[in-house]
Amino acid sequence: MAELSHPPKTAAFYIKRIIGFVLLLAMAAVFFFSAYTKMASQTAFDSFQWTFLDLGINSTFFAGILARLFIGFELMLGLFLLFHIYLKQFTYPVVITLLGIFIIYLLMVIVNQGDNGNCGCFGNTVTMKPSAAIWKNVAMICTTLLLMYIYPIKPYKNQEWICTVIGMLGLVTPFLIAPVFINDDAQVVSQPIDLNPLYANNPPPAVELRKGKHIIAFMSLTCQHCRKAAYLLQIIHHQHPDVPIFIVLAGSQHFEDEFFKETHAIALPHILFTDTKTFSIMSGSGVPAIYWINNSVIERKANYYQLDPKSIKEWLKK
Repeated sequence: MAELSHPPKTAAFYIKRIIGFVLLLAMAAVFFFSAYTKMASQTAFDSFQWTFLDLGINSTFFAGILARLFIGFELMLGLFLLFHIYLKQFTYPVVITLLGIFIIYLLMVIVNQGDNGNCGCFGNTVTMKPSAAIWKNVAMICTTLLLMYIYPIKPYKNQEWICTVIGMLGLVTPFLIAPVFINDDAQVVSQPIDLNPLYANNPPPAVELRKGKHIIAFMSLTCQHCRKAAYLLQIIHHQHPDVPIFIVLAGSQHFEDEFFKETHAIALPHILFTDTKTFSIMSGSGVPAIYWINNSVIERKANYYQLDPKSIKEWLKK
């Protein structure tokens, strides 16, 4: 019986394979770099996990879980591309779907917040506006569609086992590098605070902070940790407008525009308090000082890791 002969491979075949291999490596590198930069610093990771609060997640704990799973998924896709795991059957379609979701999210960001700031696609390593990130994702979708045509590698032997191992490796890695912060409970205290100086300010607060329950944050305009806290507070305010949040700012008015441009917190009720000595008496030893105040008594002290919307709403109901 005569053996079946395969048609000879042409130069075009090899050119497509070489181009496809290079593009595949580039796509994998983008996913690896994206995952790495989101965890390259605590600031970058905080900003990324807080986007899930902005999407409606009501718990910083679950937002942290989702952020790690998302980064792990990026690592997994990068590994699937690198090891040629079910490219046409699974990896290519999932990449296109994921990038499409990114584009929809970025369009929502532009509609709600404008095309400014850093989208966080590459953490704080590469600053990219939402519109630029959209074009980046469109280019990656086009590249993936091209790969489906010129580089449709068939599944190879024992691929399901490799798929399982590297898939688990990708998903678990972010949890090993950045363990989930479990203690999100604010410190319980009972400490009177004199808020009368705020009403001698020009202008005074538009709301009566000395009565009832309020989340009052004392911040410096030039403090990076304060900016992170303000960014998170504006997310909570956007998702839960019934939570009474107020910011007392200290520093030169010259830095206000920069502060609000970075934090998007301009919609939060706030005042600029110019008496630095009295500000220090109210805020305590350091900023940001975030107090849960009930009738001029501090009942909770929290850092920005402990600003859990669910816990705040439970405290307000007591």
